[in-house]
Amino acid sequence: MLRRTSLTSFYSKFLNSFSLRNGNVYNIGSFSSFSSASNPHVCASSATALDLSASASNFVSFTRHYGRCYWELSKARLSMLVVATSGTGFVLGSSSAVDLSTLSWTCLGTMMVAASANSLNQVFEINNDAKMKRTSRRPLPSGRITIPHAVGWASSVGVAGTALLATQANMLAAGLAASNLVLYAFVYTPLKQIHPVNTWVGAVVGAIPPLLGWAAAAGDISLNGMILPAALYFWQLPHFMALAYLCRDDYAAGGFKMYSLADASGQRTALVALRNSIYLIPLGFLAYDWGVTSGWFCLESTVLTLAISAAAFSFYRDRTKEKARRMFHASLLYLPVFMSGLLIHRRSDDQQFIEDKVKGFVKSSSSVEISELEDKNGNQKVKGRHPHQTQARPPVAYASVAPFPFLPAPSYNYFP
Repeated sequence: MLRRTSLTSFYSKFLNSFSLRNGNVYNIGSFSSFSSASNPHVCASSATALDLSASASNFVSFTRHYGRCYWELSKARLSMLVVATSGTGFVLGSSSAVDLSTLSWTCLGTMMVAASANSLNQVFEINNDAKMKRTSRRPLPSGRITIPHAVGWASSVGVAGTALLATQANMLAAGLAASNLVLYAFVYTPLKQIHPVNTWVGAVVGAIPPLLGWAAAAGDISLNGMILPAALYFWQLPHFMALAYLCRDDYAAGGFKMYSLADASGQRTALVALRNSIYLIPLGFLAYDWGVTSGWFCLESTVLTLAISAAAFSFYRDRTKEKARRMFHASLLYLPVFMSGLLIHRRSDDQQFIEDKVKGFVKSSSSVEISELEDKNGNQKVKGRHPHQTQARPPVAYASVAPFPFLPAPSYNYFP
C-alpha cells in the first residue's frame, strides 16, 4: 500500500513538473486528485505559477496594446521625418565639431514634441478620421483608446519634450518647438476644416524643425540657416498637392477643405506644385554663396530640382492619378537626397577660414595691378593696389528676385 502511494505521488510530481516546464499548468492529467490529496504544496505552487503566467501575459498584452496606440497617435514615421530635418539643421548649424550629446537630446525632444502635436491633431479630428477610409482604424475612431487618455499622453510628452530642449539645448530651440506645437495643433488643424490656406500654414509648420535644430546648435538664427527651412517649405507644396489630388474623394468625405476639391480639372493644383518646384532651384546657389556648402552642391541641387520640376510639369500637362503619383514619389525622393547633399558638402567654420586664407594669399600674390600712366611732363608713374587689399564679395544680386519671403496662398472662393 505504501509502495502504491509512493508511485502515485511520483507520477503526480512528474506530471506537474512536465506541465510547468511546457507553460501549461492546466494539463496535469488524471492524477491531479491524488496530487492535491497527497501533496497540497504542489497544488499551491501550480496556482502561483498560473497567476504569474497570467499576470505576465496580461502585462505583455497591455504594453503591446498601448505601445501600438501611442505609436499610431504619434504618427511615428512622420515624427521621425521631422526629427531627421531637425537633426540635419543641427549639423548644419554646428561649427567644425558636432556635439553628439546635444544632437541626441535635440532629436529626442523634437520627437516628443512632434508626437504630442500629432496626437492632439487626432484628438481634434476624431470625427473626421472616422469618415475616411485611410484613417478610420486609428486608435481614437476605432475606440482602442479614450480621448482623455490620448490628451494625457499628448500633454505629458509635449511638456517633457519642450523641457528637455530647454535644459539640454537652449530656450530658443524650446520656444520654436512649443510655438510649432501650438501652430500645428491649434491653428493648422482647425483650418483644415475651414479654408484651403491650411496647406500653406502646414508648410510653415514643416519648415520650423530644421530651424529648431540650427538654433539648438548655434544658439541663434542667421540668414544662412534659412536654406533648409526654405527647402522644406517649398517642397511640401508639390508633395502635398499630389497627395491631395490622389485622395480628394477621401478628404471630401472627411470634411476637409483642401485646395484640390475646388479644382475639378486639377490644373490649378498642378500649377501650384510646378511653381513651388521651380522655387527650389535657387536654393543650391544660395547655399554655396552664403557659405553653407561647397560649389558641388549647386550642380547636384540643380539637377535634383529640375527632376522634381519635370515630374510636376508632366502632372501639369497630363493631370491623371498616375502622373500625380509619380510626382508624389519624386517628392519623396527629393528631400532625403537634398538633405544628404547638404550634409556631404557642408562647410565648417574651419574650412571656410582656410579657404578664405588661401584665396587671400593667391589674390595678394597675383592681383597687384600695375598700370603706367604718363603725367603732363611725359613721366611715368606707377599705380598699384595694396598687396593685402582684397575685394569684398558682392552681395547676392538674385536674392531680391528669389521667392523670398514666402508667397501668399492664391485666392480661393469655392467654399461659402
